[in-house]
Amino acid sequence: MFENWESIAAKTVARWFVNHADRASGEAITQLKLQKLVYYADAWFLANFDKPLIKEDFEAWAHGPVVPALYAKYRSHGWNALPPETGVKVPEDLDDYLETVLEEYGQYGAKKLEKMTHDEEPWLAARGNLTPEAASSTKISKVVMRNFYGSKIEKEPVQTI
Repeated sequence: MFENWESIAAKTVARWFVNHADRASGEAITQLKLQKLVYYADAWFLANFDKPLIKEDFEAWAHGPVVPALYAKYRSHGWNALPPETGVKVPEDLDDYLETVLEEYGQYGAKKLEKMTHDEEPWLAARGNLTPEAASSTKISKVVMRNFYGSKIEKEPVQTI
């Protein structure tokens, strides 16, 4: 399906999630939740299609995986809900995929998503022996992400992406 896929900017994927929050039902997407939704979208894309959804790497921050450019963009919102945005849209063939990710992970709050990432190999491997609250800019390996989530769908490990 995504044979000729070219990775896109994390901000584009983030914008999709922000704009698909069901505000009428009271759903809110904060910066923390957004980072985790983009992370899971990239992780499962890697697992399913053996290529990254987004161009950027995640870093293993204390509160879980973070794309620094997304943090810089949304930091002024603090813990508040992010408002709808305009701008570049994701390719149309990506809508169904992102909808599936939102259905699976959007049901959880930001702190639950943070805890989920803290219990998974990609974040743990990047953190090494750091204490949970320690600052870190260590990149989370896309190969480790692909292999961890790929193992959940019975895919053989790869050495490179």
